[in-house]
Amino acid sequence: MRFRAMVLAVATLLIGAVALFAAPAVFARRGDDPATPAANGAGAGGAVPSPSATLPRSASPSASPEAPVPTLAAGPVEVSVDGFAAWALLDRQTGAIAGSDNMTATSSTESMIKIWLVADYLRRTPEPSTERLAQASAAIRDSDNDAAQSLYLAGGGDEVVQRMISMCGMTETSIGRSGWWSYTQMSPRDAVRLGECVKNGTAAGPKWTAWVLNEMTLVRGTTATKDQHEKSAGGRWGIIDGLPDEIVQQGVAIKNGWTSIWADGNWHVNCLAVADDWVLAIMLRYPAEHGLDYGANVCRTITEQLVRR
Repeated sequence: MRFRAMVLAVATLLIGAVALFAAPAVFARRGDDPATPAANGAGAGGAVPSPSATLPRSASPSASPEAPVPTLAAGPVEVSVDGFAAWALLDRQTGAIAGSDNMTATSSTESMIKIWLVADYLRRTPEPSTERLAQASAAIRDSDNDAAQSLYLAGGGDEVVQRMISMCGMTETSIGRSGWWSYTQMSPRDAVRLGECVKNGTAAGPKWTAWVLNEMTLVRGTTATKDQHEKSAGGRWGIIDGLPDEIVQQGVAIKNGWTSIWADGNWHVNCLAVADDWVLAIMLRYPAEHGLDYGANVCRTITEQLVRR
């Protein structure tokens, strides 16, 4: 550094020193720096005042930056299940799929596949009748079996499932029993591919994708007996119950599948949720005597362990 023997320079230096110690110190990274944790308190994230030829006024506190919205990210999950349990999580930013060690193992889809039955029909029938659109809505919102079956038959039966496997790039999915969409065998890894297939517009096409996703946010009904009927039932439980309000309020599309199957004495319970930055699928089988709430709570517990703030 150069030094000039000038009174004016010394005076300027002294004034600068006074300003330095008189002004409040604010040390903060840019609010848009993703590596910077959210700060609390007045002035957090405020900009450092610009240099001035005169002494600055005291800096006014600026508003704290908004805390980042929670999301889901893969990590260790501990859950005890009396039976089969597997899960997979798709990161929509990277396309990476992580999950349990057995995320390629398969189970029956039950009603979870109804989102494909609806999306496939609408993609292939751009101008559906009022009756068909009502069926599509009922199949998703209320998990209506008759509505889903009608759309399945209209689409060609087994051909509907084959199109799903091909168009969504599935690797573990197969027709479990010809003529029965609910017996389709699918892995959690393929289930998140199904969710992504709906989310990215492949399943329903550009005209109907937003409609299908919106219907999935309107799924209603609980696990309570009053909401569970033979041909339609309440399906708003599971993953959605394990998500923070901040995520739910952004709009999360869901479709569960659940049946107590007499042939093997097990509940087959599946939970699927689709958000802007992730897709999560959980698939379970466990003894029927445990009831539906058992599976719903497992889906909730796994989800809670994947939340990152």
